[in-house]
Order: sequence, then C-alpha cells, then structure tokens
Amino acid sequence: MSQKQDEGGWAALGDPTRRAIVASLAERPRAVGELAAELPVSRPAVSQALKVLKDAGLVTERPVGTRRIYRLNPTAVAAQRDQLDTFWNRALASYGDLLEQPPLVEQPAEERA
Repeated sequence: MSQKQDEGGWAALGDPTRRAIVASLAERPRAVGELAAELPVSRPAVSQALKVLKDAGLVTERPVGTRRIYRLNPTAVAAQRDQLDTFWNRALASYGDLLEQPPLVEQPAEERA
C-alpha cells in the first residue's frame, strides 16, 4: 500500500456514509444497488463514495455480468489495522512512562517567592 493510499484511507474513512459502506462490505461483498438499499443516500451518492474508497485502496471491484461487486481490500484494511495498533501501543507506552515517574510535589506559594 502506497503512502498516498495510506493517507487517503484515513481521509476516506472520515465520512459517515463511507464508514457505513465499509461496515457493510466487512460482512460480505455487495453491488451498488444492495449498498444503496441499506443506506439513506442515493445510488449515485453510494457510487461516489465507492469511488473514493476505491481510489484510497480500501475497496476493490470485479465485474459480474452487468454489475460490479465491491469488496474490502484485505491488504489495505490490514495496513490500517497495523497503523491503529502502532498508535495504540505508543499511547499505552507513553501512559506507562507517565505512571512510572515519581509524583510531582508542588511547593506552597509562599515558599516559591
């Protein structure tokens, strides 16, 4: 996954409709019509959202007859998960470092002067 796709993946997930599409595709591959039937947006809006997700590398498509079936790109989703794991582990390590530091003792105001 390229850095451009990586950054685009996070931006693509910033929209609630696109997140709903990703959640739906996590269950199973679907056509645009199936996705549109589940969402409170028009079919063209679903198509536009899928284009953004596809450009970000999060979704792939394959033609089946006259329809296109969309599915999550497992490699891209795994890369997003790895990044979240990295962020989470860093945050936990930083928190652990703070817990290991001795508590700060504040001097009364009259002693500071």
